[in-house]
Amino acid sequence: MNILFVTSEIVPYVKKGGLADVSGALSKTLEAMGHEIRVILPKYSKIETKKFEITPLSIKYNIANFEYEAEIEQTAYPSSKIIVYFIKCDHFYDRDEIYGNYKDNAERSIFFSKSVLELLKYVNWKPDIIHCNDWQTALIPALLKNLYNEDQLYQNIRILFTIHNLGYQGIFPKEKFVKTGLDDKLFTSEGLEIRGKLNLMKAGIIFADILNTVSMKYASEIQTKEFGFGLEAFLQKRKRDLYGIMNGIDYDLWDPRIDQYIWHKYDENSLEKKRLNKIQLQKESNLPEKDVPLIGIISRLVDQKGFDLIEEIIDELMQLDLQLILLGTGLPKYHKLFKVIGKKYAEKTAIYLKFDDVLTHKIEAGADFFLMPSYYEPCGLNQLISLRYGTIPIVRHTGGLADSISDITDSGVGVVFRDYQSEELLQAVQRALNLYQKESRMMSIRKRGMRKDFSWDLSAEKYEQLYQKALQKN
Repeated sequence: MNILFVTSEIVPYVKKGGLADVSGALSKTLEAMGHEIRVILPKYSKIETKKFEITPLSIKYNIANFEYEAEIEQTAYPSSKIIVYFIKCDHFYDRDEIYGNYKDNAERSIFFSKSVLELLKYVNWKPDIIHCNDWQTALIPALLKNLYNEDQLYQNIRILFTIHNLGYQGIFPKEKFVKTGLDDKLFTSEGLEIRGKLNLMKAGIIFADILNTVSMKYASEIQTKEFGFGLEAFLQKRKRDLYGIMNGIDYDLWDPRIDQYIWHKYDENSLEKKRLNKIQLQKESNLPEKDVPLIGIISRLVDQKGFDLIEEIIDELMQLDLQLILLGTGLPKYHKLFKVIGKKYAEKTAIYLKFDDVLTHKIEAGADFFLMPSYYEPCGLNQLISLRYGTIPIVRHTGGLADSISDITDSGVGVVFRDYQSEELLQAVQRALNLYQKESRMMSIRKRGMRKDFSWDLSAEKYEQLYQKALQKN
């Protein structure tokens, strides 16, 4: 089938979070299964035009309710026949960062969503499925069902909407609604309005043919008050159309046997080379080259990730015989926290407040344990990558972490704690340190994790089934 994959980020062109990895790997896997895939995203100024051989098409069009034109550029996705379209509009996308607290975030999203549907008038290709991702693209189903429904060109197109993180919904003042061009009757509590504001995520939930999120556990969690963020009632209404599909990881990118970024390549039969990666990582990070557990954290520094728990017990953690290496960017309060930790415990910590893809690979290869104490975690990719690299995850039992990591006491592959309490986190770390002392058991758990298969093949087959379900919708 013909599938148009709409996303706000995709590797290798632009990456801010896990959505970029998912977009790239899923598109590639679906194409390998025989589908015709085209991808569309904004042309951010950060995207390197020359490097990726991006060329302008002679397609330029106006967007209703906007004074700016959309220009279309195109390239071929590496090692595939996938066509990638870029919506170019410097007024909206020529920014220092692809995301930010911009005053015109509503307009950026609405303009992009309209541009996606308008593009179909200019290319000789019609999708069977439009696959939308998160709030930045969530208006597309509402536009298709209400503004484009009479146009023959758009007949029989079906939409799958994937919720990667319900915590980010695209909520804006009601004055922004006029830019959508939708009828005022849709700005109600049963429509796109919540508490007097425009909610773009809600548009996708109401109007998409099929919905999914990125793990089975998270699909059930978002129907509860605790994790529904005000949208739980609407998700409960759509529960028959709501599915959970665990993300995979791209083993072309994440495989210690072939990883170009790590110092020593290895597999489950040469784990002594993982130890050599650890020594190099300690050296590069100015950590003492001691035989102590090295715990890695690679994360956006935001509230959902459990850093408040770490803050509560950091002094107790640092009394333990361990080292901690952190890589990430995010909220200023967490930058401040980890700067303080890095100064106070310079002998035991290495703090990198930045995004660094190469260092990500080195940490996965060099760390003994990988810490993810999330309050909620729709899927999580790093715990899956860690398993592949023989790095044992320490996780909280939530969302995709619950679906992918079982505790070592149950012949599992990680150290799991349940309650969102700092004492529980501390106990989990202590359990990990005890495990580190038992070399043969540690080795067998590493190997067990490395044998787990979280490739995209199975996940892509499940997406294919959802596309079929969408096509069967009236």
